[in-house]
Amino acid sequence: MGRHGENIRKRSDGRWEARYMAYDEGKGGKICRSVYGHTYEEAKAKRAAASGMSAFLIKTGNVSAQDADGLQGIAFGTAALEWLAAVRSEHKQSTFEKYNFIYHNYLETPFSGIMLWQVTEKIVRDRLASCGAASESLQKSIYGVLNGILRYAAGRYHATLPEIKRPSVKAQRKEAGTFTRSEQTKLLSVLCANTDRFKLGVLLCLFTGLRLGELCALKWTDIDFANKTLSIKRTVQRLYAEDAGTKTALMETSPKSGNSKREIPLQDAMIALLSDHRNGKAYVFGGDKPLDPRTMQNRYKKILKEAGVSYKNFHTLRHTYATNHIEGGTDIKSLSEMLGHSSVKITLNYYAHPSMDTKRMYADDLCRFYARLHGQVAGRAG
Repeated sequence: MGRHGENIRKRSDGRWEARYMAYDEGKGGKICRSVYGHTYEEAKAKRAAASGMSAFLIKTGNVSAQDADGLQGIAFGTAALEWLAAVRSEHKQSTFEKYNFIYHNYLETPFSGIMLWQVTEKIVRDRLASCGAASESLQKSIYGVLNGILRYAAGRYHATLPEIKRPSVKAQRKEAGTFTRSEQTKLLSVLCANTDRFKLGVLLCLFTGLRLGELCALKWTDIDFANKTLSIKRTVQRLYAEDAGTKTALMETSPKSGNSKREIPLQDAMIALLSDHRNGKAYVFGGDKPLDPRTMQNRYKKILKEAGVSYKNFHTLRHTYATNHIEGGTDIKSLSEMLGHSSVKITLNYYAHPSMDTKRMYADDLCRFYARLHGQVAGRAG
């Protein structure tokens, strides 16, 4: 029995049918469509969503009427969980954990109750207004996950969905810091005295430019003592783990990228130091399991304090390694491969920064040049 004036009726099969007018792109006009529910309230709610979507489509042209059929009743959250399931089956565990953390902490609540067809740049700006204070890197991750969900949904439901642009932010890129020559002298004096596994780890980073995760995941089998090379095959990091009892868990994964899998030459001095610390354990610094990066960072801070060097983050060792190579005349291509970069541009833009000592040397060279030039002029004048 129908409800008077509402165009909602109960069918003979027991379902409720609610009719509404929609725009048909092929016919170029309005047509009657229907939605169904097991109860009157369900059918009415579905019609409200569908008819609202139809009006939205006609007004904005966000997606086509044909696409609307595929998106009808699909919530953003539903598509997001389906996308995360796909990421989990197709990508590294670390990638899934990162995306899962971003979605549940920055997108799930703001987009609760939002349908896929309602996602526009205005809605996103309004819902993510609080993210404006987040770092540029975090904002990139949030919008990356958001657009990943929309791209997945477009393919899954055969619809066209917008690519949401991240608001432009004028951010000054911070140059990578390095240890000065005097700081390196102080640091080396401490590292080479009573060298334990933690001091050895810091030394190895200065001599090879390893990332913290690569260092902590290093196995003795990765070191070829005969050919004096070091192979990077894995990394370890703390990630937000969905199934872990604690908030984070230590996970060993493949390196950051394909280029990160690399072979690095080792110096005779480093080979000798590593040989002195060989044992029957699997991992060079962690024993029977990878070393927790947090443990290495804590010991690193103590080493800096012992050396009388102001704190700089662990990655500064890698920056210093790269800068020393540049100042020593190493060609960029070789350095880029040893660092595991995908291009030499990354090496030049982010890691190779001449120190103040080097700049002063160039300034002194220029001064001596002018002095010689002045002497020649004075000699001719005399």
